[in-house]
Amino acid sequence: MESKKNDLRRFGLVGKNIDYSFSRGYFSQKFKAENLLNCSYENFDLTSIDSLREVFNTDKISGLNVTTPYKREVIPFLDRLSKPSSEMQAVNTIKFEKNGKISGHNTDVYGFEKSLVELTAKLPKQALILGTGGASSAVAYVLDKLKIKFLYVSRNPQGKHLNYQAVNAELLNEYQLIVNASPIGTYPNVELSPDLPYQAINEGHILFDLIYNPLETLFLKEGKKRGATISNGLKMLEYQAEKSWEIWNS
Repeated sequence: MESKKNDLRRFGLVGKNIDYSFSRGYFSQKFKAENLLNCSYENFDLTSIDSLREVFNTDKISGLNVTTPYKREVIPFLDRLSKPSSEMQAVNTIKFEKNGKISGHNTDVYGFEKSLVELTAKLPKQALILGTGGASSAVAYVLDKLKIKFLYVSRNPQGKHLNYQAVNAELLNEYQLIVNASPIGTYPNVELSPDLPYQAINEGHILFDLIYNPLETLFLKEGKKRGATISNGLKMLEYQAEKSWEIWNS
């Protein structure tokens, strides 16, 4: 039976240069598989966050995901934030409440934690987070929750952050988990990888890359070559997408 026009529900992704996006393909396939004929998912590719109000006013809009570079920039447009989003100051899911309010949530936290716990039975005690953008906030939130001490590594370090030159074999011996939360190595720049002393990586390390395109970045290949446990960001994305769906329908 065909859905009535007033039953239509539109979802989408807010970001910049997002033709490559995972979300549109994932949700379109989900809607088809689950026979959700009244649901659609589209990309809202914004050159500036100033256009967000227009997206909010889109007819039948029911929920949004947010990706780089707007996970922090969307916050002033929202009426309230979930506790994790407020603490991280990063949002990747927007819900349009029945009372007309617009709330911000972060399902990256759920996706990363579930992926990491599934990856290893024994969590490491210390970790390095490569990158300091919106995605790194979710990683830090989860590591803090799991009582894993961490340091940020950045090309432009501030405060207690390390620069890449400070990451040597001695440091890597202490920090078994390395999470790439930077865009380095994303398609089409697949020949790039974070500037690390990969010769110091061994089977005791876990390399987790939030990137999912390509499925195996140069960062992960270097770890795999040396016996490290590796994971890309695909499972994390699937988990966070399902959590977004749950939020939109709660």
